[in-house]
Amino acid sequence: MSGLIEGLPDAVALRCLARVPFCYHSDLKLVCRSWRAALCSPDLFKARREVGASEDLLCVSAFEPENMWQVYNPANDIWMTLPVLPSDIRHLAHFGVVSILGKLFVLGGGSDAVDPLTGDNDGIFATDEVWSYDPILRQWDRRAAMLVPRAMFACCVLDGKIIVAGGFTNCRKSISKAEMYDPDKDVWIAIPDLHLTHNSACSGLVIGGKVHVLHKGLSTVQVLETTMTRWAVEDYGWLQGPMAVVHGELYVLSHGLILKQNKEQRKKKLVVSATEFQSRIGFGMIGLGDELYMIGGVIGPGRWNMDIKPLSDVDVLTVGGERPIWRQVKPMTLCHGTVLGCTVLRI
Repeated sequence: MSGLIEGLPDAVALRCLARVPFCYHSDLKLVCRSWRAALCSPDLFKARREVGASEDLLCVSAFEPENMWQVYNPANDIWMTLPVLPSDIRHLAHFGVVSILGKLFVLGGGSDAVDPLTGDNDGIFATDEVWSYDPILRQWDRRAAMLVPRAMFACCVLDGKIIVAGGFTNCRKSISKAEMYDPDKDVWIAIPDLHLTHNSACSGLVIGGKVHVLHKGLSTVQVLETTMTRWAVEDYGWLQGPMAVVHGELYVLSHGLILKQNKEQRKKKLVVSATEFQSRIGFGMIGLGDELYMIGGVIGPGRWNMDIKPLSDVDVLTVGGERPIWRQVKPMTLCHGTVLGCTVLRI
């Protein structure tokens, strides 16, 4: 990685390259071998952080195409496609997804490829597989397997570690076991079990530096402040429905309304009507910057139309201003239908 830019020390030249938006890196790699080596170097990720050039990208996987991930750059309104996840499991679904240290992690889950004759899910309901994607090297790598195979579970990042809890194991039995992953050491260790388990899918959110685990159909929330403590059981009176966090505030879509929930005062503030999402199911909802992103999904069958229409649309609600504003951005270019996972990747 020498002679990057004539007349400049390589350390300075690397910081110049670090300021180029990520969506143009594939073009820059064609310039010369030294630029390609620089753009594939771990030093680039460090340089981007040092010069304040880090970008928040939206990573999305949907039902079609199989095991495909796309990445959206909001600054440039561009979708990029990642190499196919190399798992042997067909139509991987019900997995956990997070990002940490500039990498995308896909954990667990099972096959959503159902045999129409037998109803069999390829014989795989839950797996312990863990994959990471390095956007600098543009490659997937197999990581240390979880201690317990699981699907439909809570998955979050807390204090630089990945926390997984609950869900279902291979025998389709709900579990209370929780564990923690150290991405630097590539090691999983057990942490205290959840107090409660429930025969339904669970999800996880980080609010106020604490992990919150929610079970569908259960009003109580289980809270973990640090991996050294046990789970506390709380009842915040949260509504059921798709949830997302924007700047530490929790938003929920319930009965065609988007509301902001305040757990301390058990109050709910109406943000905006979203009645069009009552017929749109299976979409992803996530916070990015000052905005809520509603991604993909399907239009379910109605009274006059029995067809199911898969969507690639992306609707964005700005909630950080004086009043909420809806807009549409570029739809996904390949992925469409039910969103299986989405997360924000900082690179």
